[in-house]
Parts: sequence; C-alpha cells; structure tokens
Amino acid sequence: MRLTLPLPRSLAGQLFAMQAVLIAVVVAGYALFSYVSDRNQAEEAAGLQATSVALAVADSPSVREAIRTPDPSAELQPYALAVVRDTDVDFVTIMDPRGIRWSHPDPAQIGLVFQGHTGPALQGRTFTETYTGTLGPSVRAVTPVLDDERIVGLVSAGIRVEEISQRVRGQLTALLAVAAGALGLGAVGTYVINARLRRHTHGMNAAELSHMHDYHQAALHAVREGLLMLDGQHRVALINDGGRVLLGVEQEEDVVGRSVAELELPAPLTGALLASEPRVDEVHLTADRVLVVNTSPVTGGQRRGSVVTLRDVTELQSLMGELDSERGFTQALRSQAHEAANRLHTVVSLIELGRAEEAVDFATAELELAQALTDQVVAAVSEPVLAALLLGKTAQANERGVELVVSPDSRLDDGLLPDSLPARDLVTILGNLIDNAVDAAQGGLRPRVTVTALTENVSRLILRVSDTGPGVDPDRTEAVFRRGFTTKPSGPGGRGLGLALVQQAVTRHGGALSVTSGEEGGAVFEVRLPLGAPAVARAAGGAV
Repeated sequence: MRLTLPLPRSLAGQLFAMQAVLIAVVVAGYALFSYVSDRNQAEEAAGLQATSVALAVADSPSVREAIRTPDPSAELQPYALAVVRDTDVDFVTIMDPRGIRWSHPDPAQIGLVFQGHTGPALQGRTFTETYTGTLGPSVRAVTPVLDDERIVGLVSAGIRVEEISQRVRGQLTALLAVAAGALGLGAVGTYVINARLRRHTHGMNAAELSHMHDYHQAALHAVREGLLMLDGQHRVALINDGGRVLLGVEQEEDVVGRSVAELELPAPLTGALLASEPRVDEVHLTADRVLVVNTSPVTGGQRRGSVVTLRDVTELQSLMGELDSERGFTQALRSQAHEAANRLHTVVSLIELGRAEEAVDFATAELELAQALTDQVVAAVSEPVLAALLLGKTAQANERGVELVVSPDSRLDDGLLPDSLPARDLVTILGNLIDNAVDAAQGGLRPRVTVTALTENVSRLILRVSDTGPGVDPDRTEAVFRRGFTTKPSGPGGRGLGLALVQQAVTRHGGALSVTSGEEGGAVFEVRLPLGAPAVARAAGGAV
C-alpha cells in the first residue's frame, strides 16, 4: 500500500512546508557534521591527555626508584591509582620492557602481559593508538621509562572510547537543544511571514495565481474600453491596449512608471485623473476624441491608487449631434406643417367666400417667399449637406424668433470639399456655431444670425457665424472653447460641450478657430479649414 502525504494547497502553505524542511535538513546536516568533528577532536584531545600523563609518569624519579626495588608493584600500584584519580584518565599501566605489568586498575591483571603494541616505545619513541584491551576499546599512549639512556620500563596511559563518546554525546545534546530552539524560532518566523503572505494572496496557491494572471492578461487585451491603473503617486502602473489607443500612446513602456502629469493630456482630463475623489461619467476631450471618464480609488487601509476607465463616445456624440439636428428639423417641419395648415385654411376660406383671386394671390405670395429663401441659400451654398443644414437651421431659428440669413458674399460650389473633410464634421462645426449664435441672439432686439460660407483662393474653407447677442468678453475668448464653459444654465445632459467639439474638429483637420466682436455687437466665430491639393485640382479642372 502506497502512502501519500497531503500537500498544502495554498502558496503560503507550500512555502512554509518547504522552508520548514529546508531548516530541518540544514540543522540535521550541521548536527551530523558537528558530531563527527567533535568526536575526532575528542579523540585527539584524549590522545594528547594520555600522552601528557604517560610522559609525566615516565619522567617521575619515584617511578625510576621503584623500578630498581625487588618488588616494583608494591610502590607503583598505589602511585598509578593516585594518578588515575587525579588526572581523569581511565588507566595507567607501568610495565617492564617485556610488557609484564607492575600496575593495573584491576589488581588481578598485575603480572600479566600488556595487551597492546610496545615496539615503538622500546625504540625510545612515544606513540598513541586505539586498541581494545582488558578495559575495552581505548585511546592510549605508550612511552619508555629511561634511566641513564637505558629503557628500564614502559608506561601506558589511556582513556576508554566509551568515555570519549559519552563526552561527545553531552556536547551533541546541547547542540541539538540549540538547533531545536533555532528550528522553533525559524518555524515561528516562517509562520508569521507566510501568514502575512496568505493575506496578500488571499490564500491562493501558485496554480490559482498563475490562472488569475492569464485571465488578467486576456481580459486586458480583450476589453476595448481603456483601462488605467494608477499607484498612490499617480504614476501609471498598468495600461491596456484600449487605453493606449484612446490616449494616443504608442508603446506601453512609454507610459508605465510615468506620472499622469507627464503624459501631455488636456488639462481638464489630467485634473480628473489626479483628483482624489471618484469621478463618474465625466466627459472629456482629447485632440480627436470625446471620452467618458470614470475613476475609482483602490483602498486597503490606505490609498493605494485608483482605477480609471475610458470609454470612447466620439461617434456617439456625433450621432447625438445629428439626432439633435434631426429633432430640430422635425420640430421645424411640424411647426411649418401647422403654419401651412393655417395658410391652407385661409386659402380655402377665401375660395368659399368667393374671393378666388385673393386666394390665388395669397398662396402665390407664400410660395414665392419660401422659394426665395431656398433659392437664396442654394445660390450661395450649393454644397448639399451645408445647404440642407442651413435650411433646417433657418426654420429652427424662425420658430425661436431669430432671423437667420446667409451673407451675400457667401459662395461654396458643390464638389469643392475634399473627401478628407467629411460632412459629419462640417455639421458638427457649423451646426454648433449656429445653435450657440441663436441661443445668444434670442430675446434681443431684432435678433439675427448671419452665416458666411466661402472659399479663399480655392485652398481654404471659411465658415463665419455672427450674432446680435451680448458678445464674448475679450478676457474669456480662450475659455469659451474649453469643455464645460457656458453662460447658460445647465440642462439635464450638461452644457458647454458644443464649442469644445467644434475646436476638436477644427484642430483635427489642421484648421483655426477664432472669436471676435462684431461691428454691431455680438460675437463673430470664424473657422478656417485647409482644403488641400485635391480641391485646388478640381477647381482648376472645372475652370478649363
């Protein structure tokens, strides 16, 4: 039966188990190394101690005098036992050159042959060896006893191996106690560190973290909306592909680690990203896009940064502008239909009263007035999109009591505008300028809005809208083009976006937008857009 140990699932648990095993292996290896090293050192120390005792006994004058007596054992046995007792060795054996013992810890061994080697000592040298004698294995030293250069006896002193092992075991016990304490401290420290790690990883293991990273990367690249993550110092920590496109950043490496203030974004957008409070569905403009910005702080006991989402509503804003224009046209048509019904009732009533000639004159006058207005607009601006826009805006302005006229010097032929200048942008530019002018002129004395559309040297399109309103303060001419600037109360959808959209469209096509004061009061907004080489070529071809 195969026994399998359960493995910890969390990354913190795996790290704890690995560190505990590593500490245990290191401690066990060090304990084994210390045991072997201490044992060798203990045997060397025992050999030195035995050698010192043997040499001291061999050099003792009383030993040499006792050897000269007829019964050396009588004096050497008590002396050897006293040396054993005082020097912490296990035995001291004194013998004659033949190895016959004169002393021994066991008196029964006196007179018997010494068990061990004596050859080097008989040659006058002191040596040590490990040998198993009557007391068991021991580390012993053997040295000669000299009397006038003559070897008269031998001395052997030794310590049993068991005694040496006991000394080492005592040291090893202390070492293991210290190692156990170190292991315990290491385990506690590892547990504390891994408990903190578990809180940061939410108890997930390595596989779960890897899967989360894969999902994280896939989500970042799949989401079309822009996503930025800013740290506590408002530096970009992460940006996805959509965010790079919406902010006009070429490479992710160009912005990661940089402060938002260094990205050269429009000042209102930079302020929104740097704000500490959350922002919800704020509309901001870049050079060529309308963005909806949402920010949410990331908190965890302290401010750690914020998450920013960017949604491109450029197309939606254009469609909303077109929808507003269509709604205005619809309202104008409804009003005109009501007015036409009134006129028709008048004609019918005149006929019923028998005044047919007066009915014809009345109907003819109304048709001539409408046709004159259409002929005036089409004669000045034959570009279909702009002509339709002007007719619709004229009807809207009339409904609001404002006269909208096309200046006599207007001249814009059909087919002159290049493909690089789409009709949608022209509607955005001219439509917003007219709407603002009508708002400014409404309520004044003889309110009027004058529109001029012409080309200059066939290379530049000029759109000029003037009104009879209160005008623009010269100190605020730059502020009027910022998002949020308005002199009117905010509506449900917010105000102050029209002129900012005009500025964006003009900048996108390399044009210029300016505002001045009119000769009769009011404001004059002028847009200059380059038409490019294709328009010049078409104009030249038409003149041949």
